[in-house]
Amino acid sequence: MSGVSAYRAHAGASNADALVMRHAELVKRIAYHLAGRLPASVEVDDLIQAGMLGLLEAAANYTADRGASFETYAGIRIRGAMLDALRKLDWAPRSVHRKARAAAAAIRDIEAEFGREARDGEIADRMGVSVEEYHKIAHDAASCRIASLDDTNGDDDSSLLGRVEDEGADPFLDATEDGFRAALAQAIQELPDRERLVMSLYYDDELNLKEIGAVLKVTESRVCQLHGQALVRLKARLVDWRDRR
Repeated sequence: MSGVSAYRAHAGASNADALVMRHAELVKRIAYHLAGRLPASVEVDDLIQAGMLGLLEAAANYTADRGASFETYAGIRIRGAMLDALRKLDWAPRSVHRKARAAAAAIRDIEAEFGREARDGEIADRMGVSVEEYHKIAHDAASCRIASLDDTNGDDDSSLLGRVEDEGADPFLDATEDGFRAALAQAIQELPDRERLVMSLYYDDELNLKEIGAVLKVTESRVCQLHGQALVRLKARLVDWRDRR
């Protein structure tokens, strides 16, 4: 390596180290913000550790000609690293994913048959379970973040909330097709009032489940159930979106 190349490599490393030192607090800020919207089982320290790896990668790859400030660029990479870690921590057994897909199928069949929103009791009957068991399935759908809206083949256990946030808190920004985004927005508008409100408070206003419970005057568990039910309903309504184009 020539003297000039060695100097440039050293200078680049020094700049990267400086960027990491200056933005370490950004990792903590993003970690605590994200943790406030996730189940209590998620450890903030795990998010911070993953986020630091994202920050290191951002510092090593950032160039000023990217058209964005380093903080904006790093924030995206930090969130991405945290969400990659969350995907790997998915605790749910396959039976939970399977039941959520069955709930989505039941909702889709009922709404196609009657031309209106599927009700809890109808969904439970179609699945052959009690209403209480259906509510638990909906709760688990939110807790383990399994309802991937762009899963059209029914075999992918990837997470909807695992796709959260490129530049903001909206998990739907990962939908790369304009038509799908439009269909998703329309499907959210057509949710039952209570489910639509939960989605708005969670994703638009960035409230956590406890805060939403205070707004709706219900328990945190009930909010989680409503959130999961909304995700399953959206999955049911969008699962064949590409087939309808």
